Amino acid sequence: MNDVTLNNGVKMPQLGFGVWQVENDQATTAVSKALEVGYTSIDTAMIYGNEAGVGKAIKDSNIPREKLFITTKVWNSDQGYENTLRAFDESLERLGLEYVDLYLIHWPTPEFDEYVDTYKALEKLYHDGRVKAIGVCNFEIEHLERILNECKVKPVLNQIECHPYLAQKEIKEFCAKHDIFVEAWSPLDQGGEALQDEVIVRIAEAHRKTPAQVILRWHLQNNTIVIPKSVTPSRIEENFNVFDFELTTDEMSAIDELNRDRRNGPHPNEMNKR
Repeated sequence: MNDVTLNNGVKMPQLGFGVWQVENDQATTAVSKALEVGYTSIDTAMIYGNEAGVGKAIKDSNIPREKLFITTKVWNSDQGYENTLRAFDESLERLGLEYVDLYLIHWPTPEFDEYVDTYKALEKLYHDGRVKAIGVCNFEIEHLERILNECKVKPVLNQIECHPYLAQKEIKEFCAKHDIFVEAWSPLDQGGEALQDEVIVRIAEAHRKTPAQVILRWHLQNNTIVIPKSVTPSRIEENFNVFDFELTTDEMSAIDELNRDRRNGPHPNEMNKR
C-alpha cells in the first residue's frame, strides 16, 4: 500500500474502499472483506445511510483504531456552523468512534451559500482534535478559492468525480498548485464505458491485468487518491492488487487522451439538493 502525506502531515492510504450506494447491512459485509484483504482506508458519508454498518465492521475487525483511516461527510441539509457540529456528533455515534481521520463537506451547494460557515465548523472540529484532517468534495475552483481566502485551515483534499472520461485536468492543476490532493470518486466510471474502451483493454492485456486495475493504476500514477467501491469479494481483491505493475509514460498519455469531460454525476454548481 502506498501512503500519501497530506498538507497537515497526516498520512493517508492512496487506495481506499468506498461504500456509496451500499445498503447498511451489506456495508458491514463488504467493509469486513475489504479490511480482510488489506484496505485500511474506508470512505462513507451520512447520506449513504451506512455509517452504522461501517462502524460494525470496524468494531468486529479488532484492528487497532490507529491503524485505520476513516472518512465521512456532512450532507447538504446539515450545512451551516451549528448544524455541522451536530451532524458530526451524530455521524460519530453511528460509526461508534471517538474521532474520524477525515471529515468532508459533501457538496458546496452554492445556491445556499453556506459552505464557508460549514467549513469553519470543520476547522473547529479539527482544532478540537476530533478529526485528524478536513477537506471538501465536489468543489470547483471558485469554491476552493473562497475557502482559501476566507478560512484558515487549508483543505487536505478535494474529492471529485474523476475517471479516464472525466480527467479534471484544470482542477487537478489548481489543487496541485495549492498542495491539495485530488481524491477520485467513481474512479472506474461507475463500471461503465471506460472499462470497455479499446485503449484500456489493450493496455490491460499487455500487463495481464484487468481494465479496472489499469484505470486504478492510472489514477495512482497521477498522484490521485482513489476509493473504488464493490460488494463483490473477488472485485474487492482485484481492486486492491494494483501495486505490482506500472504503466509506461506512453500508456499514461494514451489514457489521458481519452478525456471527454463526461460526467456521470451532477455538475457541482447545479447540485443543490438538500
